[in-house]
Amino acid sequence: MSALEGEKIVRADPQELAACAADWIAGRIAQSDDEEFRIALSGGNTPRDLYRRLGGEPFASRIDWDKTVLFWGDERFVPATDPRSNFGMVHRLLLSHVRIPAQNIKPMPTDGEPGDAARSYEADLKNEYGAGVFDPARPLFDLMLLGLGEDGHTCSLFPNSPVLAERTLWVAPVLSGAPEPRLTLTYPAIESSAHIAFLVTGRAKAPVVARVREGDLSLPAARIRPQGEVIWLLDSAAAGG
Repeated sequence: MSALEGEKIVRADPQELAACAADWIAGRIAQSDDEEFRIALSGGNTPRDLYRRLGGEPFASRIDWDKTVLFWGDERFVPATDPRSNFGMVHRLLLSHVRIPAQNIKPMPTDGEPGDAARSYEADLKNEYGAGVFDPARPLFDLMLLGLGEDGHTCSLFPNSPVLAERTLWVAPVLSGAPEPRLTLTYPAIESSAHIAFLVTGRAKAPVVARVREGDLSLPAARIRPQGEVIWLLDSAAAGG
């Protein structure tokens, strides 16, 4: 059994899946007795409807935003006002519609040099975690929300990228493989999660979903060594029908 096989939750279409995912996330937050519930958000097109739903009713009122702390799994190195910005997208669809304290929003920095920005975000994560080395019994994130590209990438961990070999840094710059420089969480930071949830839609993704779940290590997403629970949130097409 692959470590990434995990539970599958399948809904008929992307809209039903987004509603299901929002309900699932709200439930995880409500069930947590901790003072903080840390979520690392994914970018791209797939989670847009999810964020829109989380920013509307009933979830805007149902979720305890005072204890919900939001981080990002990766970011394009562009200003927040740029249409390509993951933070900008989440702000438009979710953050501007809910009463979340400003100090609970932890976007990746995108000014200066990518290497300096990666080191700054890593320092913030270590400060949040309270240690410089991960303890498998104490995850950094309560929930890691991940997407999946047709090439098997997740966050900005692209095929053949030097970042795939990184097991020391928590955050790294990505200077190739995409149209613009990016920052990404590395495998150790992704793996330090109580729940890893892949949100995937579309028939074109069905083959790569199957390969990652089977543990095909030629794909970046399949190299994750989860320490917590893995959940696959799929529409019927991505699940292979």
